[in-house]
Amino acid sequence: MAIALGVELKPTQALVLTPQLRQAIQLLQLPAVELEALLRREACENPFLRVDDPPDRVPSPAGGWAERGASIPADMRLVVRRLQPDPAREPPPQEARLRQPIGLRDSLRQQIGAAVRDPALRTLALALVELVDEDGYLREPDEELARLLGATAESVQAARAMLQACEPTGVGARDLAECLALQLAERGRLDSPMRCLLGHLELVARGELGRLERMLGIARPELESRIAELRRLDPRPGASLGESEPVALVPDLLVERGPHGRWRVAINEKALPKVMVDREWWAELASSKLEREVRRYVSERVQAANWLVRALEQRSRTLLRVAVEAFRRQRRFLDEGPRGLRPLTLRDIARRLELHESTVSRAVAGKYVATPHGTFAFKYFFTSELAAVGGGESHSAEAVRLRIRELIAGEHPARPLSDEHIARRLQEEGIAIARRTVAKYREALGIPASSQRRRIKALRTAMRSA
Repeated sequence: MAIALGVELKPTQALVLTPQLRQAIQLLQLPAVELEALLRREACENPFLRVDDPPDRVPSPAGGWAERGASIPADMRLVVRRLQPDPAREPPPQEARLRQPIGLRDSLRQQIGAAVRDPALRTLALALVELVDEDGYLREPDEELARLLGATAESVQAARAMLQACEPTGVGARDLAECLALQLAERGRLDSPMRCLLGHLELVARGELGRLERMLGIARPELESRIAELRRLDPRPGASLGESEPVALVPDLLVERGPHGRWRVAINEKALPKVMVDREWWAELASSKLEREVRRYVSERVQAANWLVRALEQRSRTLLRVAVEAFRRQRRFLDEGPRGLRPLTLRDIARRLELHESTVSRAVAGKYVATPHGTFAFKYFFTSELAAVGGGESHSAEAVRLRIRELIAGEHPARPLSDEHIARRLQEEGIAIARRTVAKYREALGIPASSQRRRIKALRTAMRSA
């Protein structure tokens, strides 16, 4: 039998979530304070990256290199010394790191690193961690993730399964129904009626119990028990592991009236330092005789600095596009305040701008907007819809919650408004709302029920007269 050597071409799938793409995703979802910290770390590692404080701002600790601006010595070995870490910027000792609270992505990375043995599957699962939003969801379908990462849909499915096996239960879900299903499955409660209930959450939200009874084939008491069980689950599992450190409130966006009375949306230039590539030093080095290894390193660092600057510009363009469209829809808020909020979803903006919903979600997450009515989380302006009586203009859930607070604040102390009474008042104002929805909104506002409010006010009256 003859043995021969040959060359064979074989197509294979490979993970292509490049460091640049991962960085671009990270930059988009970071709020201003965290982004500034990242930029200053990058400046410490890249001598060609300049990070300067914006004007009219108190200087923060210097980033970059102390020697910047000095003449370049003839001995190019100094270039390597400049790249050595600053002892003052060394990471904290192990004991200090163990005492620090851990964030969602760090927790997921640790769990996957410990549980997944296959290197390719582990790499893919870690890539998915970077795409998880702050609530713990991975909303993109497997086919889209496969195209993004250059992998097969089957391998993405397996990697998602690894992610969904992590704590807190429910992370990695595509939507609310899958998130709740993962939690029910862990408890051994995901039976056929529960699956049917999860498939019709919109009927649960509208309180159409009669239809659900017929669809599930169960009696009203059991149906109400199952709905109560659903409400005890966590719809935002990622929120239980928030930021590792408290984040200062710095608006990323400014909304103000322009000189001609028109509303203007702008990036807050003072929120972030100015980032530039040190081209003068690069030009001086490029004209010098450098060893091959040093020249290669310098070229890589300059390319990395250029990429970061371009990625920041792309982040600003995306954030501004989303904000302009959002406030075009929320013009009444700018004119009237929170009472003028209109229903708006991430999907509305994504369709209008021809972006993926996850991109809009990352642009909104953790960002703050300074408006004439105060500084708000960007997510505040995305609110669900409540229908109007008679098919009129719909109302935003946030505006309805504000109206419920106003009604309760103005109630007679001895005759507090019941949820049923509030629902009737809102219906008279043209808002189609059920009593149970009023109760849900009231509880979300931290307001006790009418019977408790009556007792509290009676107790306060007694204490004042004592």
